[in-house]
Order: sequence, then structure tokens, then C-alpha cells
Amino acid sequence: MSPVAAYFIQSMVTVLAIVALAVLILYGGRRLGLGRPSGPLELLGRLPLEARRAVYLVRVGKVVYVVGASEGGLTRLGELDADAVPRAGPDGSGPTFAEVLGRFVRPGPGGSSSGGPPPGSTTSGP
Repeated sequence: MSPVAAYFIQSMVTVLAIVALAVLILYGGRRLGLGRPSGPLELLGRLPLEARRAVYLVRVGKVVYVVGASEGGLTRLGELDADAVPRAGPDGSGPTFAEVLGRFVRPGPGGSSSGGPPPGSTTSGP
């Protein structure tokens, strides 16, 4: 066998061994529960706006924060009471992120938001 062929076979065996080891570590970590959410934080939804921009609903205890993410980092856009945001059913099918956010952004009948302004926000009169 030529030295080039031997080098190629040795390189392929090494690459396959590294890939197999990586898969084994990832599988073992998942079985041990690494990377699972813990604590009072829960991601309720994500709405991608552009390739690098998105809006998130994050539940922390009894408050749901609306968080904007962009190249500049994370920004708190507002907060809602956790009871105002419906929970997903047991099968995971709940209202979409756009429906939940739209309920608080779009004016309802009578000209006011159906969910009211987020707690802590101030409205300025004309």
C-alpha cells in the first residue's frame, strides 16, 4: 500500500473515531439531563423578525417578559402578568406567539387593548 493511501485511511479512521466519540458524549449528556431547563425560567415563545432579530416571551415566576433580541443584545420590551398569557395544552398546541402578542398590541373593540397595558407602563393623554 502506498504511503498516501495509508495516510488517508489513518486520517479517515481518526475522523470517524472523533465523530463517534462526539456522538457518544452528546447522547450521554442528554441521558444525564444536561442542557435541560431548570429553575423558574420558561421560554413561552419566539417570533423571528429577521435573520438576527427576534422577540421572545419568557416566564420568570409570575411575570412574563417580552424580550427583544438583536445584534446589540437583549432588551426588555415590556412585561405581562403570567395569568394573562394562556398556557399550552398537554399536546403542546396552544395559541401561536403572534396571537398572544397581538392580543396585547392590537386595539380591541372600543379602542382599547383587550389585555390592557402591561403592568408598570404609563400612557400619556392627548
